[in-house]
Amino acid sequence: MGCLMERAKTKNTPYVLIDEDRGYMRMEGESYLEDIMGFFREIVDWLEAYLVTDFEQFTFDCELQYFNSSTTKLLHNMFRAMDRSAGAGKKVIVNWIAADDDEMNIECGEDFREEMEKLEFNLVIKPNAV
Repeated sequence: MGCLMERAKTKNTPYVLIDEDRGYMRMEGESYLEDIMGFFREIVDWLEAYLVTDFEQFTFDCELQYFNSSTTKLLHNMFRAMDRSAGAGKKVIVNWIAADDDEMNIECGEDFREEMEKLEFNLVIKPNAV
């Protein structure tokens, strides 16, 4: 099936890539839209369906520079679904990617990581390129 979905980023929506064959999803940019589910419904539906299939490994790279509280709640729900899948014996990896000078983003990643029990949640700190 290959690249199932690819959405270009806009001022207030992130770039999203889903590659089902590779078991890979990437999200980057900013997410602060009012109708959060209008944008994310198809992504969440796909993820929930995918996580119950017989996959070898699923990796989610999340590199959001800015996101609002609605996005935080949505990410938390996505991570919980991934954590349940990992608890069922699946290999699930989240890479939370943040700039080294973005303390709020790093702290948010640490909070998410602390709440997850089974999935591999990596906090990836990279130098700020600005």
